[in-house]
Amino acid sequence: EENFDEQGDKLHMVTWNVATAEPPEDVISLLQLDVQPPTDLYVIGLQEVNATPVRFISDLLVEDSWSHMFMETLAPRGFVKVTSMRMQGLLLVVFAKQIHLPFIRDIKTTYTRTGIFGYWGNKGGVSVRFSFYGHPVCFLNCHLAAHMNYALQRIDEFEYILEAQDFDITDTPQVLDHKLVFWFGDLNFRIADHGLHFLRSSINGGRLNLLWDKDQLIMMKKKEPFLQEFEEGPLNFKPTYKFDRNSDTYDTSGKKRKPAWTDRILWRIKPKTLPLEDDDEKASTSTDDGPDEYPILVTQDKYTSEMSYGVSDHKPVIATFTMELRKCFDTPLVHVSPVGVWSADQDALLNYTVQEDFMSSTWDWIGLYKVGFKSATNYETFVWVRENEHLFWLQISVDKDEIPLLSGQYVLGYYSTNMQSIVGLSANFQVSRAVMEGLVPDNINGFKK
Repeated sequence: EENFDEQGDKLHMVTWNVATAEPPEDVISLLQLDVQPPTDLYVIGLQEVNATPVRFISDLLVEDSWSHMFMETLAPRGFVKVTSMRMQGLLLVVFAKQIHLPFIRDIKTTYTRTGIFGYWGNKGGVSVRFSFYGHPVCFLNCHLAAHMNYALQRIDEFEYILEAQDFDITDTPQVLDHKLVFWFGDLNFRIADHGLHFLRSSINGGRLNLLWDKDQLIMMKKKEPFLQEFEEGPLNFKPTYKFDRNSDTYDTSGKKRKPAWTDRILWRIKPKTLPLEDDDEKASTSTDDGPDEYPILVTQDKYTSEMSYGVSDHKPVIATFTMELRKCFDTPLVHVSPVGVWSADQDALLNYTVQEDFMSSTWDWIGLYKVGFKSATNYETFVWVRENEHLFWLQISVDKDEIPLLSGQYVLGYYSTNMQSIVGLSANFQVSRAVMEGLVPDNINGFKK
């Protein structure tokens, strides 16, 4: 019981069809950065991200302006980009509080293109899966076929994406094998039958519930058993499509699109599988380490839209969740720590100890990160581990010329190439300023001393 997280981990999800717009001035309210208790994980899914300009941004990583905006906003607050996946206009980015990084393992991403009428590539799904303290979770961001009459095609596309995605992981090769799945994105379901006038008066009069039973996704769930495994909170926010840009006014153009809840966030906890009758022997013995030993409880705290943003013809949708889970483990795979005082005057030492055997590789490395780093590759310097056969404790020297001249808070992280993630982090520690002050220019790497 001692591993049970009383507080629960807070997950903040966003889906937004940004309609090729550049990011707004700030994303503070989108990410609810001032909310208590603070978030543990951010999962952001965008659709129609502008695919053309590949911009070189300050740290010379080629990335889109949206990812850059999120990283610049979240890194100073202690959130690190865990991974991201991009397929043309679809973008999925995951951030976690630094403390969780060693417990986010086996990260895999994949994508699936769909296309009816031969428009291949602009629609489909991108996904990220990882194990969070031992629990397999999967996030699937979809952009499904548009238009009122294609509700069945949307379901077909979703089923096709679920069949096509393969994560190359034994226990959870497919999306629905995961204990917890989030399905979200511009799912493009419309409100059937009602005329424009009825839609507008129901919305303006705050009678959204009159529209629910004609929402195509709600209607489809009644017919499709596999959709019934997905839960969704009540649609107590205005339909998020289609707006005149920079306004809260529904489409006044010639097309006069009917408002719709195109942008949605659903979740699914894997249904319990009942043991087969004739397997009595097995059933009684295998329950000890069965999945019920480590339950996961998901509560939705909020499901709403953020009306203040006007850069797109869609409004963003936000869902926040509390995940209560028994941690299957709380020891990192590798223990890393600095030895003695670190400064740019002398070579520094670090220790690392492998606490649990894992698929290490000669391409693993230990990075020195400034606290507030953006991602695993955003290190100040690194050393190769170059694992000696079966040597589980090692002291490595770091060349003094590689140590930042600036003082400040740093952290060491052991990066596993096979797991594609940081599997051990030291405590934050201070790097002292170089004694020979003359060596330190007034402005290094854009930081003022």
